[in-house]
Amino acid sequence: MKARILAVGQKMPAWVQTGFDEYYKRIQPMLSTEIVEIPACKRTKNPSPAELEKYAITEGGLILQAHQAKNSAGKREQLICLDVRGKNLSTEELAGKVGEAMQLGDDMAFVIGGADGISKEVLAHATFKWSLSNLTLPHPLVRVLLMEQLYRAMTIIHHHPYHRGDYF
Repeated sequence: MKARILAVGQKMPAWVQTGFDEYYKRIQPMLSTEIVEIPACKRTKNPSPAELEKYAITEGGLILQAHQAKNSAGKREQLICLDVRGKNLSTEELAGKVGEAMQLGDDMAFVIGGADGISKEVLAHATFKWSLSNLTLPHPLVRVLLMEQLYRAMTIIHHHPYHRGDYF
């Protein structure tokens, strides 16, 4: 099984790259992971609602292109969208979802949208919509949180002592 992070935005601050890289390095022996950075649309200073929707649609098209390229290569990839309106999961529940995908032989793609969210088209293709929090989180921070939670889920699956909660 492989996991991909389809994230809108490039050139992250150093603290984001440092945090991401730490968990990326830790997870590799358990789960092959890669990040695919989707270029964010160039935004105007005070965009109209129509322009905001256009940005999300354009970025969404690039996300779906990356996802469909993987599926057309003959490998099933579940599309998990990180969305504030999605379902909250405990870390143990996340480990269960990852474990199920592993048993099915599916890969997983986790979508981190741009500043204006994820397009309706991408959300319509989602296998699952997951909310990390009811809080509004900065997208760079979500990269680090996602990698840490994926690492934590894999340590639960592998009975590694990193996670101090109950095992499922």
